[in-house]
Amino acid sequence: MESQQFNDQHYTYQKAKEKVQAIKGLYGNLLGYCIVIPILAFINYRTTDFPWAIFPALGWGFGLVINGCYAYGYNPIFGKAWEERKIKEFMQNS
Repeated sequence: MESQQFNDQHYTYQKAKEKVQAIKGLYGNLLGYCIVIPILAFINYRTTDFPWAIFPALGWGFGLVINGCYAYGYNPIFGKAWEERKIKEFMQNS
């Protein structure tokens, strides 16, 4: 009984630690975006008339959105209910 409780606490701790790491990574990525994209926009403004800085901004921005969805657990296709259902299914089959 005590061992099961320890395992549950350990699992909860591991999940919380993974979530914190994902959020930390998101903030680091966001900070890099906020530093690099304005520099690219400035270089673009000073060198040419073609707005090429939009392409890295959109690409990196899309990556940030996906990273944010992962970090905060939002997944419209494979949501939390689907994940829990699959975990229970695999635990019963093992």
